[in-house]
Amino acid sequence: MKSAVLLAVLLAAVGASQLRAATGAQPFTPPRQLVFFGYAKAVTPQGKGFLVRVDPAEYLSGETANRAAIEDGVIAPGDVVPNDHYIRDEGHRLLTYRIAAGARVTVLTYSGGIRQTRIPVAELAQIVKGRNPRKRHLFEPKNGFWIRVASDRALSLDQQYSP
Repeated sequence: MKSAVLLAVLLAAVGASQLRAATGAQPFTPPRQLVFFGYAKAVTPQGKGFLVRVDPAEYLSGETANRAAIEDGVIAPGDVVPNDHYIRDEGHRLLTYRIAAGARVTVLTYSGGIRQTRIPVAELAQIVKGRNPRKRHLFEPKNGFWIRVASDRALSLDQQYSP
């Protein structure tokens, strides 16, 4: 019995060290940062920073997108999703993250071509409300963002191109 317990502990330690070597993460803890797709629904000032309310969604491509769209009844079996992507947004339950006033935010603008434009978080707050205080040529202000978070802090929001 003691040898079985010792073997289990040894295997767990070896697995944890391999996990640490492969990912740089400590064993049995979540990654230091996560990146997910979602829609910024509200950005409000709080203290020296802001709170951002996000509706997370799944941005899928390739065969994963096709199968999900078929399962959701969006396309018929054998069809493919347009533009090789499908966004599954089922829950609409919002998550709240703190975000520093100087955090990186990029939106898509159009000026002879589509490009990423860095903006302040305060400007994003206005865009989310439907305003455009800098009169930028926004490509599609309602497109979602790739959101990088660490614990309860949003570190950056980068808008995703979607035709």
